[in-house]
Amino acid sequence: MNLNESQSRAAAHIKGPMMVLAGPGSGKTTVITQRTSNLINQGIPDSSILVVTFTKAAAREMKERFLRLMNLHTSQVTFGTFHGVFYGILRHTYQLSGQNILSEDLKLKLLRELVDTYCRNIEDENDLLEKLAREISMVKDGRIDLSHYYSACMAEDVFRKIFEEYQAWMNHNRKLDFDDIMVWTYKLFLKRPDILKQWQEKFRYILIDEFQDINLIQYDIIRMLAKPWNNLFIVGDDDQSIYRFRGAKPEIMLNFPKDYPDAGQVILDMNYRSTGEIVKKSQRLIGENEKRFGKELKTNRENGIKIDIHIFEDDRQEVEYMIGDIRKYLQEGHKYRDIAILFRTNTGSRKSVEQLMAYNIPFQIRDGLPNLYEHWVAKDVLTYMHLAGGSRLRSEFLRIANKPNRYLARTSFMDPEIAFESLYQVYEERQWMWERIEKLEHDLKVMAPMTPFGAINYIRYGIGYEGYLKEYAQYRRIRPEELLEIMDEIADTARGFDKMEDWFAHIERYKEELKRQNQTRQQKSDGITISTLHSSKGLEFDNVYILDVNDGIIPYKKAVLDADMEEERRMFYVGMTRAKNRLHLYAVQERYEKKTEISRFLNEISELEI
Repeated sequence: MNLNESQSRAAAHIKGPMMVLAGPGSGKTTVITQRTSNLINQGIPDSSILVVTFTKAAAREMKERFLRLMNLHTSQVTFGTFHGVFYGILRHTYQLSGQNILSEDLKLKLLRELVDTYCRNIEDENDLLEKLAREISMVKDGRIDLSHYYSACMAEDVFRKIFEEYQAWMNHNRKLDFDDIMVWTYKLFLKRPDILKQWQEKFRYILIDEFQDINLIQYDIIRMLAKPWNNLFIVGDDDQSIYRFRGAKPEIMLNFPKDYPDAGQVILDMNYRSTGEIVKKSQRLIGENEKRFGKELKTNRENGIKIDIHIFEDDRQEVEYMIGDIRKYLQEGHKYRDIAILFRTNTGSRKSVEQLMAYNIPFQIRDGLPNLYEHWVAKDVLTYMHLAGGSRLRSEFLRIANKPNRYLARTSFMDPEIAFESLYQVYEERQWMWERIEKLEHDLKVMAPMTPFGAINYIRYGIGYEGYLKEYAQYRRIRPEELLEIMDEIADTARGFDKMEDWFAHIERYKEELKRQNQTRQQKSDGITISTLHSSKGLEFDNVYILDVNDGIIPYKKAVLDADMEEERRMFYVGMTRAKNRLHLYAVQERYEKKTEISRFLNEISELEI
């Protein structure tokens, strides 16, 4: 195997700690497999080597490449994820089985029951459950005292009750979740130095891939496991650390030389993936971050095509231009699979997906696209429209009766279909309630002849639904803009439709296509890849489009601290370095009829040329 000088120095390392800084496309997997091979060639038993990575797929690929390199069918080298390796240790000590591990489905069911018990009137339950599960992980993995943790998704006392009941149920039923696997391993090693010593003797050589994604408890366990020899070989790129929201701590890698002052260090500085133009501009971007290891990457490739930085009037022009460019690229003989369209969040891809559908261009969505029309805000809007169109279903009245609050009791709606006459009868003794019912009836009549776009704006401002959204955001501890932007997006989809029926038909076609996408996502079909920046990590494409490079999106509006902004810059850097030959960075001047700012990142790349 031909290695360059940096790769050779890293792979030849045998004893003691070593940090390998591996830039994008620099061959880190090659270095890990070659170094594992070199250890065995030095007479080190393969059973004493542990290779850890973050996903089962990465561990499997690493093992397959190692076996091919060694021309073997099997080996006693342990390749696994942190969870897999630590579970193996617990299983050996406590005779655990798969029955003791809490499945994700059961975890979700349990958390849903607790949320239903302690949180009232929750509209966005799935979103809340995802944030709750993440915060529970943060408390466990960060070993945070529960009394000192302040939840971002609910009141502190409610979060603590849910956490305590969740943990009590787990203990009673002898279950561990994925975070407990690490917590239990950490406690085991602290309490039982004899057991720790057995595993230290077994795994004398430890290699860790994607080290920049490690969290505190994983690092503490690995540090214990590596003693006393400290043959700890870490490979990663601090510039590609983009998972702080999951508990990853980039500062762990930055502090590694302090924790191991005698550690060797090698920089894999040759990018074999991207053209000189892409490498140079991406280096200019990431160089703006202060908390990083200084490194300059180079490439063995020519400068290549200039990065296509384009500013459009609005996102419609942006998407139309991109589709035209993609069609020209395909006519040159390239494959769909050579193309990726990247977004900061998966909700941002809706307009591109609709246009790809319109042109019958196949695509595959890595993350699974959340259906805008399944969002509870969209369901409220559609319900108002159904009622304006003549529906009188009890379920639909119940959905919007108090959005905004009209003080209509649930018991007012007893029949399967509701007549306004019956509502007036229920409240015949209360004139002030009649006025509210009359206003609702009037609003539905006013909406009936409107275009979908007009009706949405009437719901928002005429009926007062926006005020309701602001109140709900305050209750849920979320920024009102998050819900108001959903309204903007819904209104945007309705532009150009004269009749509600036509818009409803469009929504159904969109839903069907997404359903088909989700069914075929696992199949390796030839299609353009649509992905978030997060999910694009580790991938590469000939031709990459990054859309909506505007302040508020890239970097994301929630990034207020310096650490947040540096993470956003790393995320954009990851997106840029997915491209081999062609990279397109698009921004817009206006979105939802509001002016937008071009991302500061584009200015950093192009030295204020735009």
